Amino acid sequence: MPEPTYDVVALGNALVDVITHEEDRFLTDHGLVKGSMALIDESQADELYRAMAVGTEMSGGSAANTVAGVASFGGRAAFLGKVRDDDLGLVFASDLGANGVSFTAQPATDGPSTGRCLIVVTADAERTMSTYLGAGAGLGPADIDSALLGDAKVVYLEGYLFDSPEAKEAYRKASRIAHEAGGKVALTLSDSFCVSRHLDEWVALVDDQVDVLFGNAEEVQVLCGTGFDDAVRSLQGRVEVAVLTRGAAGSVIVTAEELIEVPAEEVADVVDTTGAGDLYAAGFLYGYTQGLPLASCGRLGSKAAAEVISHTGARPLAHLSNLR
Repeated sequence: MPEPTYDVVALGNALVDVITHEEDRFLTDHGLVKGSMALIDESQADELYRAMAVGTEMSGGSAANTVAGVASFGGRAAFLGKVRDDDLGLVFASDLGANGVSFTAQPATDGPSTGRCLIVVTADAERTMSTYLGAGAGLGPADIDSALLGDAKVVYLEGYLFDSPEAKEAYRKASRIAHEAGGKVALTLSDSFCVSRHLDEWVALVDDQVDVLFGNAEEVQVLCGTGFDDAVRSLQGRVEVAVLTRGAAGSVIVTAEELIEVPAEEVADVVDTTGAGDLYAAGFLYGYTQGLPLASCGRLGSKAAAEVISHTGARPLAHLSNLR
């Protein structure tokens, strides 16, 4: 069988991030839960956008950030998602291309506008996200590129998109294609509220179709319905690899045979935690697709996460290949 063209092909929300720094009172005034991701409609997005201070606008989306990181490490990456033929759609496609990620999907010519994520960063570097999915929410089975997904070592699924019924079917189809082609399926849980909204379906997807699972401590506790230590034990053998991040406490890599603890990289000044999990996944997946030991994969993840939280924005400013 020929070597796959891509190391990682990701499915997820195609979003443009709008990032601003605010006081905690801003969250209270607008009914936002610190550290969470809430889905909003277009009118809510417009209202919140007008209330935010002048911010930074850049291409984003969790899975898109991850494959941008994979490409920065020197990996071969592609993205599958939906945008509209509007200004933000052009920004999204241009940014991905500039990051070395293949994105060939044709933009929609009608329907909702390109999605955006309004990110409020508070003084403690915590980020609170309000997301208008826009065109991205329409990703469905008909948008699945079988040839693309069958040409990847790993197909990476973003949990945030699971709120869409069409996306659920797209994910199941993508998982089947990946496995039939001999590839692996990776899933990031993305957000504890997302996990709780679809708990039964998440459990079925993880148990039946996922090879590599990413989640933070809160997300896996919701998934498993237990404390963190019990969640670790619960995940042993359920998936090939579970990668559990714990912020400054580092991460734990779980397999049926072993638990590998990976320390977090020291960061002199934490500016913005946006993208920390996305870039950890990028480092881990780059190492995983290159056949590195799991501990080395975790160290690459920690290094990539440390780079992205040292500045504003969810994508690396430095070439991550320098961290290898």
